[in-house]
Amino acid sequence: MTTAELVQQIQQVKSMSIVGMCKNAGKTTMLNWLLAHTGRRQVLGLTSIGRDGESTDVVTGTEKPSIFVPAGTLIATAKDMLRLGDVTLEILMTTGIPTPLGEVIIMRARSDGYVQLAGPSITAQLREVSRMFFDLGATQSIIDGALGRKSLGARNVADGIVLCTGASYNMSMEKVIEDTANFCRLMDLPKAETLPPEAADGLEKCLKEHGEAYIPGALTDSMVIPLLRSGLLRGGRLVVADPSKVLLKPDTLDKLSVREVALETKDAARTLCVTVNPVSAYGWKFDKDVFIDRMRQSVKVPVINVKEELA
Repeated sequence: MTTAELVQQIQQVKSMSIVGMCKNAGKTTMLNWLLAHTGRRQVLGLTSIGRDGESTDVVTGTEKPSIFVPAGTLIATAKDMLRLGDVTLEILMTTGIPTPLGEVIIMRARSDGYVQLAGPSITAQLREVSRMFFDLGATQSIIDGALGRKSLGARNVADGIVLCTGASYNMSMEKVIEDTANFCRLMDLPKAETLPPEAADGLEKCLKEHGEAYIPGALTDSMVIPLLRSGLLRGGRLVVADPSKVLLKPDTLDKLSVREVALETKDAARTLCVTVNPVSAYGWKFDKDVFIDRMRQSVKVPVINVKEELA
């Protein structure tokens, strides 16, 4: 995939989140690439779930790239973060959203420069910040996501996600590929055309009566495996609110597929691409060509080497 093709794909969605499978997966590198390639063509709104942009990772102690925004970018970050960047800022509005680092403030970058982000931690607050961005003239909202937060794959939070993964996730390439592919699999569950009856009084009862069920809460192995053993689920349909509600092991997902059980979501974003970082922050690395080839065989979306193709 060329740079132009990737930019075009990303610009198709109005709101997006960048999610890391682990620390040091290349999430900030991807964000900076995105800001550099699209931030001067349109007005971007940028926030973070949690804190990001610091030069040293507060968890691992490793060096990490800072977030560089072009002039004109709208930024939502906690009040205490204002003094830590070097960008010239124009404060536009307060949000009333509290964080441990102060209220979230929305600003416009009046110069190119570095920022640190500490945004809302609740998905409903992220939706509200995105709405404020669009009211202020943003053409696209970007959420710098947290580790493994599948809730950022809900369509009411973002239309699309970029998933960042890499060698820092695990020393085993096989494990990295398997878990990344499973994450993508959940993110890209099909959207339900219709909603079945809600399993309010029990999943088993709902399936017996209707052959399908809507589960508003979490869907777990302990709920599904007994139903698989009983044969009650065969050929049935389960609908969950969004991918974050699916807490099933890959083996259980496989069993649902074998028994022709349709697993769908009420609301889901789509995975735009996967970026891979073959170099671990902890001292090991993968063969970059083998890693990217294997990942491309395992997922259905474009895969990019963040260390080379986004350099």
